[in-house]
Amino acid sequence: MNASLAFFFPGQGSQSKGMLADFLANEAVVQTTFEEASDALGYDMQALVLQDEASQLDQTQYTQPALLTASIAMFRAWQERGGVMPAHMAGHSLGEYSALVAADVIDFSDAVQLVSFRGQAMVSAVPHGVGKMAAIIGLDDDKLVDLCTKVSSAHEKVWAANFNCPGQLVVAGHAAAVEKLMLAAKESGAKRALPLAVSAPSHTPLMQPAADTMQEKLSQLTLHTPVCQVWSNARACALNDVNDIRAALVEQLVSPVRWTESVQAMAQLGVTSAVEMGAGKILSGLVRRIDKTLSVAVVSTPQMMDKAVSV
Repeated sequence: MNASLAFFFPGQGSQSKGMLADFLANEAVVQTTFEEASDALGYDMQALVLQDEASQLDQTQYTQPALLTASIAMFRAWQERGGVMPAHMAGHSLGEYSALVAADVIDFSDAVQLVSFRGQAMVSAVPHGVGKMAAIIGLDDDKLVDLCTKVSSAHEKVWAANFNCPGQLVVAGHAAAVEKLMLAAKESGAKRALPLAVSAPSHTPLMQPAADTMQEKLSQLTLHTPVCQVWSNARACALNDVNDIRAALVEQLVSPVRWTESVQAMAQLGVTSAVEMGAGKILSGLVRRIDKTLSVAVVSTPQMMDKAVSV
């Protein structure tokens, strides 16, 4: 186990039709992982990811298990290559579940069903059209948090939902409040304010109904002590006690993703390199903006993984 290495697992937004096509075509461990997911969920995960004929990949109840499956398939491909294991694992939002599977906290079959349930609970928590999310670029964290408070009213609220990296935050809440926040952010000097193609206002108190159903679901699930440090989005620290992990996963739905703090804390503990263990390279870009001394490897093709493993 390498004390200076971390694995980062991506969340929603990293999915794309055809992701892992090269892995699926050539690596049995990846194919087997997708088959396990299909067996657990009752639909063909490989067909969803490679063909997506019903345009379901961007629907959160399908996105979440698809991304978790992709991340764990890649993690297993890394293991099969004899790649070094990290002392730290962290995932962005949904990616926290991938990190917990990789750290042997949650069995893969249980996790893929759990995140499918999570996606359905998130969709059901807030009626379509009520919520909204937006990315705010080029504004200080404190200023944005203050603006959220100022534009919120008793019945229409907006919150900081994702602290992704310095100068890049995501806000979420009631649609009207988010629109007000976008205007206020631009007036306060933000470079850009972009609505996101997501209706569920994730990581805000509006997700409390989903948090309540997830709490009940998680109470029925067997969790195991992690084999390495696994970082909580909601608490920006590593958790080892299974009861704390359960509680933090519930908190995660209604609390902001503290990604910037988590990466900074890992760097202070001696992490100098990381691997983005999943589709895409969104987290790699964020991490470079958080701490330029951290080197981040993207391994989204077999060739890239071969290169990273050999370093």
